[in-house]
Amino acid sequence: MGWGDLGVFGHPSKETPNLDRMASEGMLFPSFYAANPLCSPSRAALLTGRLPIRNGFYTTNAHARNAYTPQEVVGGIPDSELLLSELLKKAGYVNKIVGKWHLGHRPEFHPLRHGFDEWFGSPNCHFGPYDNKGAPNIPVYRDWEMIGRYYEDLKDFISRQRASQQLFFLYWAIDATHAPVYASREFLGTSQRGLKGFGKTQDDSLSRTGASELLFLPASSFCSASNYLILSLLCSLFPGGSNGPFLCGKETTFEGGMREPAIAWWPGHIPPGQVSHQLASVMDLFTTGLALAGLLPPSARHIDSIDLLPVILQGKLIDRPIFYYRGNEMMAVRTGLYKAHYWTWSNSWEEFGQGIDFCPGQNVSGVTTHTQEEHTQLPLLFHLGRDPGEKYPISFSSLEYQTVMERISLVVQQHQETLLPGQPQLNVCDKAVMNWAPPGCEKLGKCLKPPPSDPQKCFWPH
Repeated sequence: MGWGDLGVFGHPSKETPNLDRMASEGMLFPSFYAANPLCSPSRAALLTGRLPIRNGFYTTNAHARNAYTPQEVVGGIPDSELLLSELLKKAGYVNKIVGKWHLGHRPEFHPLRHGFDEWFGSPNCHFGPYDNKGAPNIPVYRDWEMIGRYYEDLKDFISRQRASQQLFFLYWAIDATHAPVYASREFLGTSQRGLKGFGKTQDDSLSRTGASELLFLPASSFCSASNYLILSLLCSLFPGGSNGPFLCGKETTFEGGMREPAIAWWPGHIPPGQVSHQLASVMDLFTTGLALAGLLPPSARHIDSIDLLPVILQGKLIDRPIFYYRGNEMMAVRTGLYKAHYWTWSNSWEEFGQGIDFCPGQNVSGVTTHTQEEHTQLPLLFHLGRDPGEKYPISFSSLEYQTVMERISLVVQQHQETLLPGQPQLNVCDKAVMNWAPPGCEKLGKCLKPPPSDPQKCFWPH
């Protein structure tokens, strides 16, 4: 489900009535961003409030390559990172994750070692094919142990915490949000958009659980829905959804690859019908969540997230940039309505020739390049208000270009001067670390024999 799939953003199918209602009753964010054009790094950024280049969720195996955590990746979320769940736990919260963890599946990376008290879900993507011979199937965990090899009713957890007047944090990371897409049996044939209408399933889940698509950040009491700030985020992708007017999709640092729909819903606190043009990021849920709990972010490290409460509750706008990273390279930066590309790349000619296209039907000459093109001396500049599709670069010789780039150059310089990259976690792969024998497999008779360890540099094609 992408930015363009929501009815509130104009999709003609109008198959997201619950999300649309939340938007009409709360605040819509048209300029909300993932922290990376890929899943694992954005999840790490959400829970740490730090760019993936800082928290280690990137690779240096090749320049500007997207990387994530399939089964064979050796790394994961470092112990040196402080997660939102860990900080809330110290403040007396009970924390649960439902869905895909995706921040490392080896024992030291288990979510219950990083501030969560309960887990129901899977550690990795279900890409497959898995035959339990060449590659093990993905396990499903309940807390510390697997309970099978690949939904729990979220209401149960919420009800238990409300009954005991317990502060809680629920992180719902739906694990079927991108290709290969599927819809549950109940929804097959009900969408105008075929299997891509699986977003209709996600929208329906809101009415069944009272839950957001991603995150619960409770306030201080537990009597009604008015005591919960719900932030609903959905990913931006091809071929699983529509990115509306934006260029390209997942894997790229064009708008279609990183801009995503976001809604803040808090009846009685957020006036209905609000639209905020604040530049915001999934990382901001870290500092915003801490602020809701009366906590400050850690001071001994650089935090990239900002507190969105003044935006949500007071309608303020906070001046901040958005940095678009692909692996170890800052590809672009946005300040205000302007976006400057320092590098452009969709994917390689080799992949494109094999039918892998991250910008289907959207070729923009000199922009959606199939070779990595450097523009650091003369960045490509776009005005996203006039040109949200990034089709018409502003002339290098114009006064507008000169004036805006002077301002953006200072932002980039300051960012680079304060950047201390974390140890890259996504460089090494080894088939021996795959989910052959997760904790609890012996009780189920589902343990598999791993192959000999043979660590190699991971290959990241794009």
